[in-house]
Amino acid sequence: MYSYTVTIATGSQWFAGTDDYIYITLVGAEQCSERTLLDKPLYNDFERGAVDSYDVIAGEDLGEIVLVKIEKNKYWVQDDWYCKYITVKTPAGDYVEFPCFRWLVDDKEVVLRDGRAHLPQDDKSSLVKQHRQKELDMRRKTFRWKEWQPGFPLSIDANRHKDLPRDIQFDSEKEVDFVLNYSKAIENLFLNQFMHMFQSSWKDFTDFESIFVRIKTQSTIPEYLMQHWKEDFMFGYQLLNGCNPVVIQKCTKLPDKFPVTHEMVSVCLERDMTLDQEIEAGNIYITDYPLLDGISANCTDPCTLQYMAAPICLLYKNARNKIVPIAIQLSQTPGEDSPIFLPTDAQYDWLLAKIWVRFADFQHHQNVTHLFRTHLITEVFAIAMYRQLPAVHPVYKLLLPHVQFTIAINTKARQELICECGIFDKLVSQGGG
Repeated sequence: MYSYTVTIATGSQWFAGTDDYIYITLVGAEQCSERTLLDKPLYNDFERGAVDSYDVIAGEDLGEIVLVKIEKNKYWVQDDWYCKYITVKTPAGDYVEFPCFRWLVDDKEVVLRDGRAHLPQDDKSSLVKQHRQKELDMRRKTFRWKEWQPGFPLSIDANRHKDLPRDIQFDSEKEVDFVLNYSKAIENLFLNQFMHMFQSSWKDFTDFESIFVRIKTQSTIPEYLMQHWKEDFMFGYQLLNGCNPVVIQKCTKLPDKFPVTHEMVSVCLERDMTLDQEIEAGNIYITDYPLLDGISANCTDPCTLQYMAAPICLLYKNARNKIVPIAIQLSQTPGEDSPIFLPTDAQYDWLLAKIWVRFADFQHHQNVTHLFRTHLITEVFAIAMYRQLPAVHPVYKLLLPHVQFTIAINTKARQELICECGIFDKLVSQGGG
């Protein structure tokens, strides 16, 4: 008789344990073991966070263990189980680990290969070749493509988060974490006063400071920002070090739609050079938001008119290596109705021009850089990965930690954030649905 020791780790997340029947079959290169019930007398098997060991007896040497088959059958009511990994100790004392990291839902069977990476050309036996193809066939039925809205990248065929495969849904802890973080943010912002300020016009820029009054932090950054946010160096610093620096481009030639002259900005230039010379020296940068041109503003409050701008901002790297704005135009079409604002203008004219640039940068970041180029494009690769690469493929192993919950967060966004009458429609000037 040949004895194999099987060690099984149950996940530590909420509700990971199970009281259902768990069976295992060891598939070797030579033979298969009998289907074995994993159950210890007077012991609560497969509890959350547990690591349990069992003996599987085979009448003959199974050879190299190439597959492990796990089955879950209902005991009383269906009780999902999250299996982390299975380790098999052979009679010769060798250990083979089979990563699982998935939920077994209902009466489900999972067949696992060992944790090493394998390319298709590495598969020599028909057994592992069939396993590779069967896994992909099953994934292609599970991860189906769908066009959510015309013009959007393809996404997963699921309308709600709970419709997703269990393995790519957020765990219960994550759901609670979302709620707690949201509640903490609401508390920090003192929502009642905050919303009241939006429902009635601010009377002074000092009203803005009350947003940060209740923020609980040991950092001095919020206070420093409140002291310097109106200054040009802080505008450039936030643009460069914020969440959307990808819009900053080196200016090699001023576009015709932005007719800035040397005379307009000469007082801002510190190197005794003309504007053209500064451009040639690589000291002039530009941010442009043409995608916002022509977009009608959303209406989040029927009593308040809202507006959109598609500004162009000229930036200068001064002698102290600070990025500062030196010219702003709030539309894509120059003319009498679209003047170029300068640091030499009246204080609040220049300040409001900078605010409009920051506003446009927020809209561009949320919808283009963040939503489209990060979330939605990544989801395309995530779905393609699940459909085309089995779990043993080295590229799958490299990609999985980076995209594991991308589909889940995107589905929640389509369900609650960017859908018609969603959060974007209610709060953001550009709208969502």
